[in-house]
Amino acid sequence: MCRQVFGFRLAMIALAAPSALLHASPGLGVRLVGAAVVVTFMGSYVLFRDWERFGPLLLRHPVLLAADTLVGTLLLISAGPDTTLAYVSVCTPLLAGIVYGWRGAACFASLQSLILLLVQATVGHGTDAGLAEHLLLPGFCVITGAVGSTLRGLLLRFGEATQALTAVRARLAAAEAVTAERARLAREMHDSVAKTLHGVALAADALAASTDPAQVRRQAELVARSARRAAAESRDLLADLRREPEPPDGASRTAGVDVLPALAARADDFAERTGLRVTYRPTGDRTTLAVPPAVARQLLTITAEAMENAHRHAAPTAVEVRAGVQDDLLTLTVHDDGRGLPPGTTLEHLRDTGHFGLVGMAERAACVGARLRIASDDRTPGTEVRLELPLADLTFREEAPCRTSPPYA
Repeated sequence: MCRQVFGFRLAMIALAAPSALLHASPGLGVRLVGAAVVVTFMGSYVLFRDWERFGPLLLRHPVLLAADTLVGTLLLISAGPDTTLAYVSVCTPLLAGIVYGWRGAACFASLQSLILLLVQATVGHGTDAGLAEHLLLPGFCVITGAVGSTLRGLLLRFGEATQALTAVRARLAAAEAVTAERARLAREMHDSVAKTLHGVALAADALAASTDPAQVRRQAELVARSARRAAAESRDLLADLRREPEPPDGASRTAGVDVLPALAARADDFAERTGLRVTYRPTGDRTTLAVPPAVARQLLTITAEAMENAHRHAAPTAVEVRAGVQDDLLTLTVHDDGRGLPPGTTLEHLRDTGHFGLVGMAERAACVGARLRIASDDRTPGTEVRLELPLADLTFREEAPCRTSPPYA
């Protein structure tokens, strides 16, 4: 706003400068008026162009504005109060109100009004000039000073409101980041450490109930392997927490992961580990699909979680995993022939009852921009987990924060 005031001053000085030079006395008078024109014009131009740099100097030293006012008086006397320089005089209290507040506005409005009255008394409007005409410009000075002071107050309050809004947004962003990180850690612990520890508990129960030495040895080895696996998973979680964030330029996120062979390997590994009949069937017309590492990790984890849920809760005889790309859409399904989901199962119900497997799968799908559908009905046995991921907008970047309400049907 101060820059706009100085821009207006520049225009008024440029319009009134010829009149001031014409009315100046020859010789020394012309030189003084010319110097005053140059000083006031260049000062206004500098502050108009580089207000951020020179504005604080004017704010710290009100005497500079007072000197500018006195220099402008010389032009006002030379050109007369009827020229556009009168508007320059009226701008001074406005600028003082904006920069210095009501005290500065009162001081410079009084000074500028006194100067205008003295100039009018010296130069004069003629014998028919009335009192109202003499007080018109000084009255404008008082009004513009009040307007400048009011504008300063409004700008300060607006700045305070903007800072408060920025602080609130920062706190909300921090709270959202903390919530997203807590949800991520909960998913990682549920899908890794918690499941491994559950396996350790089952193996320990079997070990306690076994009397066959060979069976005891096998169960003890299973407990040891599971404990080491839980320790390794815990170390991975800790390392992930201490990992430095990657640079924003994306230099380290250019390599992709071929997810289709990885899904086939994950299915074979699950079949070997559990003894369940697991079949992987590729679909579509592509045998390879490079995706960002973060996306591949989520897809593999969702697949493993779907197979694990089927094995633990549905008592299936077979699980089929299908994956492929059709029309730039990755479709991944995990179907089992088990007993299916209980009627009326929803994410909210599972979350409230402390079952977070399907909830974590839906959140992981939301992290990569995919849609997850979990279906179970009476017409076909078992449950089908179906994930659809559009590849058009897939970029090699860090995974997005998961939404609190993931897409799920």
